[in-house]
Amino acid sequence: MKAEIDATLAAIGPRLRRLRQNRGLTLSAVAGITGLSVSALSRVETGHRQPTLDALIPLADAYEVTLDQLIAAPQTGDPRVHLEPRRLAAGGVAVPLTQHPGGVQVFKHVLGPREPALVSHEGHAWIYVLAGRLRLLLGGDEHVLDPGENVEFTAATPHWFGPADGLAVEILHLFGPDGQRPITRALD
Repeated sequence: MKAEIDATLAAIGPRLRRLRQNRGLTLSAVAGITGLSVSALSRVETGHRQPTLDALIPLADAYEVTLDQLIAAPQTGDPRVHLEPRRLAAGGVAVPLTQHPGGVQVFKHVLGPREPALVSHEGHAWIYVLAGRLRLLLGGDEHVLDPGENVEFTAATPHWFGPADGLAVEILHLFGPDGQRPITRALD
């Protein structure tokens, strides 16, 4: 039991760092939002300090996640998945379909028109278009994908995706924060 608790606590710092980086925020920006000091945030992210509840509550609020998602404690009780749509700062809605911190994460996105803003970060992405047309800017190239098409790429390459036209696009987005990649098998 002690080892499980230690592993849960050790995973919080790296998860907080990924959440911050995925949102394009600096430690200073998060400090301004939460009222926590930059040094305290840095120590929590690097594992040099265990986070306290009075630090985790404003962080969960700042990252728009529940404490359960932030901590990723082992589940007890109700084993059903409870989907919670989240509004994205850049526009649109994301519905997390998995809750595997550190593993491949799966989201369903519905994205409306928005201005392109290239981002890059660690990890590997795989996108499948469900409905609408997806515009993907990847490095210096532009791609348009139709329903049923998919693409995968390293998230370290500057990228942006959104609707190819004035209509919403609906996608499945698999993301491996540590570079995990989906394995495709063609079965005949």
